[in-house]
Amino acid sequence: MRKYLLINAFVFSCIFLPVRTKLIVADGETPLTELRARCDNLNVSQVQTMENISIRRKKAWGFYGHSTIQHEYETKLIGDDKVVIDHATGLMWHASGSNEYMKRKEVKKWIRGFNRNSYAGHYDWRVPTVEEAASLLEGSERSSGLFIDTAFDKKQRWIWTGDSCSSGGMWRVYFDDGYVDWGDVSLLFVRPVRKIK
Repeated sequence: MRKYLLINAFVFSCIFLPVRTKLIVADGETPLTELRARCDNLNVSQVQTMENISIRRKKAWGFYGHSTIQHEYETKLIGDDKVVIDHATGLMWHASGSNEYMKRKEVKKWIRGFNRNSYAGHYDWRVPTVEEAASLLEGSERSSGLFIDTAFDKKQRWIWTGDSCSSGGMWRVYFDDGYVDWGDVSLLFVRPVRKIK
């Protein structure tokens, strides 16, 4: 009888109790840093308290800072299309981005056109969140003179994000000085991103 009760208790716990999983990382591997991928409406204090960011100086409209993520970038050609894969975040970035500046209201239309062309064989490219875009900020200038890894094209010095600000406008990331702020009237570039499945 006791054996029967133990078996029933075991079966009950397997079926009805929540299963907790733990990410197992092999020795020497870095665990994946998950970044928010869904765009949202964020206020300044929410952006100033993002994880994985070291802030040098807070400003009324944003901050100067850099990412604390230990990136593992890999530049790759898929067909004729150049991408940068970040194995630390599981993100695939367009190595450069748009060739021209654009207004905020032109960004979604440009992304739709970009996806129609299936860059690197994918149709799920999108505008990064401010968290994803800020994750590219380096702590010091690289040889390109920008606060971004040299795996990325240096033409796109300022990019839009898909996040809006509760005060109005959209969040932006500036690689020329490591600044994150919000605004509405700028002409900036777009650097598409997608999650590697």
